[in-house]
Amino acid sequence: MTGSGKWAEKGVPHKGWTCVDIEDLGSPSETCEMCEIADIRYVHYMEHPGCPQVLRVGCVCAGNMEENLERAERREKSMKSAARRRKAWPGRKAWKVSQKGNWYISEDGYVVTIFRKNDNWNGVISNDALGIKHFARRTYPDATAAKLAAFDALVLLKSRN
Repeated sequence: MTGSGKWAEKGVPHKGWTCVDIEDLGSPSETCEMCEIADIRYVHYMEHPGCPQVLRVGCVCAGNMEENLERAERREKSMKSAARRRKAWPGRKAWKVSQKGNWYISEDGYVVTIFRKNDNWNGVISNDALGIKHFARRTYPDATAAKLAAFDALVLLKSRN
């Protein structure tokens, strides 16, 4: 066996893995569970029918595990792009203030509205064409935090529709 970490362990499959999710940790704050060396920010969740646990791995190990480095790189590139869009989201010039004093923005047929709720902020995402009206489950300390949470929810809604 060659390599480090689980690459060198007998009984751990090296091929035939499937990526079931990907997550942006915001900074390199974990170590790849396959090679046990690489510090990772973007976690590819990999599962295999012959392995009882889902492994949290970096891009290169994910690509090798699924035998498609290009696919893993595309996934990670998409996450990096989303991270850039998320960072810019609260300050976008497209945000407007309604007559009621609520922040709102239109994006791909969805309308995101951020509003005061007592001493905190909340939000709702609607899409009349799809019959969607999705309120945030929690409140946020400021409008920026509510806008960021709305961005995350909007990405999820768009991926489902």
